[in-house]
Amino acid sequence: MKSQDIVVLLKLVSLQEQEDAAAPGEFQWSFQGEAPYSVRSLEALLGISKTEVNASIKRSLSSGLAIKDRDAGRAKPNRRNLHNFIVHGLKFVFPAKPGAMTRGVPTAFAAPMLKSLLISAGEYIYVWPSAEGQDMGQSVQPLFKTVPDAVRKDERLYEYLALVDAIRLGNQREAGLAGERLSERLLKK
Repeated sequence: MKSQDIVVLLKLVSLQEQEDAAAPGEFQWSFQGEAPYSVRSLEALLGISKTEVNASIKRSLSSGLAIKDRDAGRAKPNRRNLHNFIVHGLKFVFPAKPGAMTRGVPTAFAAPMLKSLLISAGEYIYVWPSAEGQDMGQSVQPLFKTVPDAVRKDERLYEYLALVDAIRLGNQREAGLAGERLSERLLKK
């Protein structure tokens, strides 16, 4: 298992939610004529090579974090297993450690969609280092180096990855709150 596997799986969750929210027949987004779930589209959306996306999907299928959709024939995240792994194991497998102050994209509870959930005690915010970032905070290495660019294209993915970082970085209370929010989003079906 590699850290980018979580990024790919959460992008698949985001695409699935966009498809479910669209009117029937309305979800027609494509990248250069490719279906949104294709390896080529995922490469463009995430900045992860086609080879790595394909390998990531294979690893996720073999670990049980994804299953093969019988109807569509494509891999889809096993939301319950993914949730359990993120909440109970991710911070041990892919720990996060705050680094030096830098400009970047806010993450964890500093992300725009999560700001109102937790009042900060005045500490520095966490950011993914990015030249295009407008905020100053303690750097946190994202699960994959292209995450700051990928979240600019997908607000749902941004929220998921910010919640993941809140779990990876937070104390028990913060991680618990992020886990509850993740549960609401991932297990809502």
